Amino acid sequence: MLLPLLSAAALLAATAVPATGAAASPHSARQGDPVVRTDRGLIRGVDHGSYSTFDGVPYAAPPTGPLRWRAPRPATAWRGVRDATTAAQRCVQMPAPGAGAVVGSEDCLYLNVTRPAAEPAGHRRPVLVWMHGGAFLGGAGSDYRPEQLAVRGDTVVVTVNYRLGIFGYFGHPGLGAAPPFGLADQQAALRWVRANAERFGGDPGSVTLFGESAGALSICAHLTSPPAAGLFQRAVLQSGSCRMSFPRGALGPGTPAYQPFASQREVQAVGTEAARQLGCAAGGADAVPACLRGLSTDRLATAQLMQSFNRPAYGNALLPMAPDRALASGRFHRVPLVQGTNHDEMRMFVGLSLAAFPIRTEDDYRARLADAFGSAAPAVEARYPAAAYPTPALAWAAVLTDRSLACTTPAAGRTIAAHAPGLALYGYEFGDPDAPVLAGLPADPDFPYGAAHGFEMPYLFSSFPTERPLTDAQRALSDRMVDYWAAFAHTGDPNTPGAPFWPALGSPSPLARPVQSLAPGPGGIHPVDAGSVHHCAFWDAMGG
Repeated sequence: MLLPLLSAAALLAATAVPATGAAASPHSARQGDPVVRTDRGLIRGVDHGSYSTFDGVPYAAPPTGPLRWRAPRPATAWRGVRDATTAAQRCVQMPAPGAGAVVGSEDCLYLNVTRPAAEPAGHRRPVLVWMHGGAFLGGAGSDYRPEQLAVRGDTVVVTVNYRLGIFGYFGHPGLGAAPPFGLADQQAALRWVRANAERFGGDPGSVTLFGESAGALSICAHLTSPPAAGLFQRAVLQSGSCRMSFPRGALGPGTPAYQPFASQREVQAVGTEAARQLGCAAGGADAVPACLRGLSTDRLATAQLMQSFNRPAYGNALLPMAPDRALASGRFHRVPLVQGTNHDEMRMFVGLSLAAFPIRTEDDYRARLADAFGSAAPAVEARYPAAAYPTPALAWAAVLTDRSLACTTPAAGRTIAAHAPGLALYGYEFGDPDAPVLAGLPADPDFPYGAAHGFEMPYLFSSFPTERPLTDAQRALSDRMVDYWAAFAHTGDPNTPGAPFWPALGSPSPLARPVQSLAPGPGGIHPVDAGSVHHCAFWDAMGG
């Protein structure tokens, strides 16, 4: 059946930067603006002084008309100099409640390149490729301005658009064992990077894939995807791992449990029902996709349909098996990894749901525990008594943080380490309790967000709208995080001269499960035992 409108996906989509309907006006060409010859033709970017940008660069043909729900095709070559001074349209987004016109376009397979203006000193720079979050329903590469990573980190940074919702993750028997189209887009972008990185001063043999939330889940998929072999040499997964899941009722009473990936059969069953509702069920197997491809974007880009298709399917050539099972069986690419979470991840989602589903009393809290954990609820309450937290809502957020992200991420790390001893593997926890709140989140003095999901973004990118700017101490933390991420892109080791030492997972340590705490102020960056902080032994015994 199609999903109800209020679901985990709808709340997850709220973590994407708010979309605007139109692309920015073109930049007027100036003398000195850089021109680069890509494998498809010349493009003109913008000189910003210390760095240059090339926005709206096509990496695949528009997936429109007969190419809707097909694997990405190469972009057509062009003559002359193509304008690359403004971002392209974002991919069609999950519509906001009450929204009118569709935001975004199906013609959206574009990327953006940021590079330092200075020529590299006798070397090619490593390339960082960013996959945005947004629950596979929202967001765009152009939401993230990475000039600090490029200039301070001496890297080339690429941010990518990919198909979302029903346009990216639809399935139907008439499409056969089609890949998850959004993930196929990402791999096409990586192939573009391999073909073109050197033209921007980058090293095609030194690519670090990094992403947050749905972007991190995408990387988990690519780690276990056979066609992704050789497309990247390192990876950073922020707030999303191959073991991540949400229990029943996490975002509202009765909401279903959330697993980020679905079987091909399950996706095709939902697609069959969607085709019936759209009036495209008649005819043979080939007739249904043809009918659906004839529908307008508006008919498909409804909230109901978009969020019914936001889980990449496994059981196809791109993703043969569920990533968590692939990891457990050792079927993953051996590349150095950084994995991490934020200290208060689920306060983001709980805060978004409190207006609809308040948690004011201990009885409210117990009801939510019973919905999520059934007969195990008393044990969870004993470990997380409401009285130990300022409010019952904060107790609930702590339970969900630990159960869904803080403990599943190191569990994935241990699985990787068991199959690949000696592989460079690092963990972190972003822990700034006073991180600026992302713009648009509801304010509640009794529910501080702390270091919630997505709150590390302004420390890595300059474009995230927040309620206030970073303080001096937070800017210093931002510099240090950029240094760590860039050092990892250069060497596969985040450690850099002058920075607090970041131990690898599995290295000798007095801590059982050391990860690097990233917080501002003196001593804010240091190894912590995240397993103890987040009661991971308890959740391991519970089986997640």
